Amino acid sequence: MDDIAADQAREALDAAARARRAVAAEVGLPRWYWWVMAAAWLVLGVLGGIGLWWLTTIATLLFGMAHSIYAARLLDGRRRTDRVQVSAAVAGRRTSLAVVVMLLALVGLTVAVAFAAQADGAEHCEIWAAVVVAAIVGFGGPEILRVLRGWFRA
Repeated sequence: MDDIAADQAREALDAAARARRAVAAEVGLPRWYWWVMAAAWLVLGVLGGIGLWWLTTIATLLFGMAHSIYAARLLDGRRRTDRVQVSAAVAGRRTSLAVVVMLLALVGLTVAVAFAAQADGAEHCEIWAAVVVAAIVGFGGPEILRVLRGWFRA
């Protein structure tokens, strides 16, 4: 190691840093997670549209419990596939914060779309709002999380 030039050492360190960033960029939640969340969002929207407040409340609590049980293992972003596991330092410790912020924004969007649909005179506003947000979650969840992870430096 004594005969390595400074520029070679810098180049090796830069290559290692690029490889680390590439692995960290791949960290995220599996695609099925987003489609399950989209389906649950639809179910909650339909239940809200039916108008049985007690059933909607129970379903929302069940969704929250299931999400916290299953997502606790996934939200650290380290187990996207069963083939690779990266350290928390590489995965980023703020991934769960990014997901929580994303969920709160999606709830806000759901409410805003429902109010807009109701103001427009649409029937079943809750269902339409759930359809819009479920489509965003299912099709764009990984990309949205990737952007949020960048913003949070996760």
